[in-house]
Amino acid sequence: MSDDRYTVISADCHAGADLLDYKPYLAGRYHEEFDAWAASYVNPYEDLMADTADKNWNSERRLAELEQDGIVAEVVFPNTIPPFFPSGSLMAPAPTAEEFERRWAGLRAHNRWLADFCAAAPGRRAGVFQILLNDVEEAVEEIRWAVGAGLRGGLLLPGTPPGSGLPELYSSAYDPIWTVCEELGVPVNHHAGSASPPLGEEPAARAVFMVETTWFSHRALWHLIFGGAFRRHPGLKLVLTEQGSGWIPGVLDMLDYYHGRLVAAATKATTAESKFGAGLAASMGKGPSEVWRDNCFVGASFMRPHEVPLRDRIGLDKIMWGSDYPHDEGTYPYSREGLRIAYAGLSRAEIAAMVGGNAARVYGFDLDLLDPIAAKAGPTAQEIAEPLGEPPSDATSPVFARGGSVRVW
Repeated sequence: MSDDRYTVISADCHAGADLLDYKPYLAGRYHEEFDAWAASYVNPYEDLMADTADKNWNSERRLAELEQDGIVAEVVFPNTIPPFFPSGSLMAPAPTAEEFERRWAGLRAHNRWLADFCAAAPGRRAGVFQILLNDVEEAVEEIRWAVGAGLRGGLLLPGTPPGSGLPELYSSAYDPIWTVCEELGVPVNHHAGSASPPLGEEPAARAVFMVETTWFSHRALWHLIFGGAFRRHPGLKLVLTEQGSGWIPGVLDMLDYYHGRLVAAATKATTAESKFGAGLAASMGKGPSEVWRDNCFVGASFMRPHEVPLRDRIGLDKIMWGSDYPHDEGTYPYSREGLRIAYAGLSRAEIAAMVGGNAARVYGFDLDLLDPIAAKAGPTAQEIAEPLGEPPSDATSPVFARGGSVRVW
């Protein structure tokens, strides 16, 4: 933070290559098959077919629009369609055994494109690289490549929704992934939408998805806690992104309750709960709230006003604001207004931590590099201190929606 401006780092942005531009990053043996697949592929996303789709890959446009919006650096999650995928990889179901080879080649092409995209804006982008959980050895090898290629945004952890055929995230089968992430200081990111089971396309199914999708994403938290991943790997960092933040205190209270009850019951062989608690204390180590305190963070995209009063219970050092650029539910081009509606009236130190300082620490951004840029482009302290009266009439982000309240999950 400069003397009068905030250094804003968005902990939740999205990018990807235009479909045909992935080809140079795809292993040569897949080129002919890729040409045939791409020729018949119909993109299901209107925003990726619009004139503004190049926000995903046009580096100069992206830098200019983010700076206009007061943002000087970003954590970059995927957005477009990688080779051989039916949809965006974030939402795509786990591949079958027959699909795995080509899907894996497609994700590796995205990771290599992303390394170049981040290198085009040194110090301004932390790229989040992708793996599949179908082959743990391949995933570990890709993690090592990605770190060597300069992708500092960490790993995007896929979900294991019901019906995926994959071991649950609490399984020790994934220990090699946690080991290499701890060894190399790689944050493990779990983004909303990546763990929901397929529900179909009926209107009711779409409504159910909106209600349930964050709950399915939250499952990674208690799976890794109860599975003992943090006991075996105390340096592991987990980031939960675009899942809201107001649910965290209540869920931690619930997890602490079950943990305490099950551990206590494990010593009483005559109770039904003793069967559920057997071995839990030894396998998971610290309680859930302690794990959250020591190992976890939240990418609190466009943090809503009703979530802000919970910041101390969540952990002020845990919260990382995000704009969700270029999605229409994101705050662009009204990120300054989004910051005002959430943070006006807070201390400068609190705001500086949530809008940039915490993200710099988690993802390794160099504030000495970014502060001079923010001194010209960042929102002023005086500006953010002014409460927002009426939101912009054409704003589409939920941060401006009236009637928000703390969610159950």
